[in-house]
Amino acid sequence: MKINPCYFALLLGATASTAVISGCAGTATRESTGEYVDDSTITTKVKSALVSDEVVRARDVRVETFRGTVQLSGFVDTPEQKSRAEDIAQGIPGVRKVKNNITVK
Repeated sequence: MKINPCYFALLLGATASTAVISGCAGTATRESTGEYVDDSTITTKVKSALVSDEVVRARDVRVETFRGTVQLSGFVDTPEQKSRAEDIAQGIPGVRKVKNNITVK
């Protein structure tokens, strides 16, 4: 059976294109590379702002970011620190939502 070289090239190109395009798509539970980088940057900025803040000084606060939603967890000494931590996180560019699960000791 002879295969036309043009037909073979077209088939190979279509298969490769489909594989590349499907590999770049994000899903509901996974982030694309760009989203992961953005979330990592947000997490770093929030952590830095919390540690350097005069009120919070949050060394026992964990920060996680997924698709622009920041989750704060851990411990602080006062309700004011908890509230301030949320305000700081909300003020970081790229943050869409803040879930404040910080516990006051």
